[in-house]
Amino acid sequence: MLKKLEQRIATREWTQEDIKKYVGDHRETWFSYAADENIRDGAASGGSVTALFCYLLESGKVDGVLATRTIVQDGKPRPEFFIATTREQLLEARGSKYSAVYFVRHALPLLESFDGNLAVVLLPCDAKSLRSVRNKNAQLDQKIKLVITLVCGHNSEPELVDLVVGNIRKDRGELKEYTYREGHWRGNLKAEFANGESVEKPFSTYSDYQNLYFFAQRKCHHCSDHFGNFSDITAGDIWSPRMKKEKIKHTALIIRNETGQTIFDDAMAAGYLIGTPEPVEEVCDGQARTLPFHYNLTARSRVGKLFGLRIKDTVKEHVKWNDYLVALIAIGNQKITSTRLGRKLVGYIPRPILRAYLYLFKGLESF
Repeated sequence: MLKKLEQRIATREWTQEDIKKYVGDHRETWFSYAADENIRDGAASGGSVTALFCYLLESGKVDGVLATRTIVQDGKPRPEFFIATTREQLLEARGSKYSAVYFVRHALPLLESFDGNLAVVLLPCDAKSLRSVRNKNAQLDQKIKLVITLVCGHNSEPELVDLVVGNIRKDRGELKEYTYREGHWRGNLKAEFANGESVEKPFSTYSDYQNLYFFAQRKCHHCSDHFGNFSDITAGDIWSPRMKKEKIKHTALIIRNETGQTIFDDAMAAGYLIGTPEPVEEVCDGQARTLPFHYNLTARSRVGKLFGLRIKDTVKEHVKWNDYLVALIAIGNQKITSTRLGRKLVGYIPRPILRAYLYLFKGLESF
């Protein structure tokens, strides 16, 4: 069933209207990966973002990079904003962190207090917040030389990773390190414990809940910016079936403006990146299942009223019957896991039932 869904997605046609509303303004689109194998090792995708930042630091074009690393606090994995000033520190930030971050509270003070030029990597919503701040703060605007946004369907509350770690921990004791996803294709998550034991599980151990919008952040229902328009470069995974056969995982890059173009071209010329230009339709294919639903605020706006949510419809999109069902599941699952009882009950769902539920959801998204 899943293979049929993947084939259906892979053959989707994208109109110029689709490209304009989903992708936004851009110059070029590429599939790329870090030339340095040490950068790719441990990356969630092709390591292209880390490679770009290494180029900027090592060429002296920036003095620091705002990034996010995973730390363990009281046995719980949490994302932490920090400013990397060396390659070694950048390597600490490799990989995705599928957990809530708070840009204005934690990241903005780091940017404002840093003495030097900066590059940043942010989620689309946080890049939008940064754009608003830069418009009012000329000094901050001047020292930010590159903004990269990560492709984002939605983010999750920290209770999700706590559930997953709790299921893995058992009698292993205190958690010391946690990695959300690394390795080829979907990849694996990894948990390391104080007793010296290291446990790897398929990333689906986490993503099955995440993809069903269990533990989703409420604010994500209000967002339609899948590809991060408030940036110089957008970077994300490529889930097209044809890319599964590649020995090296690639990153999709959307070069949006002159700033992004110049830095990307220079990094390629300096040997930090390896890549090939691809039609923008191929980038859309790589996100084809989630992309239309994420953009379709209209469906969530209408269904949200059933849950007491006021979601402003800024896209006025056509809504099909399956869009209503997908929105109902997504918002309903988020609401269920916004309560302590709901989170506890979801944790008891048997894996086969959870997988079947996910396949139904994917089918409705792809219809």
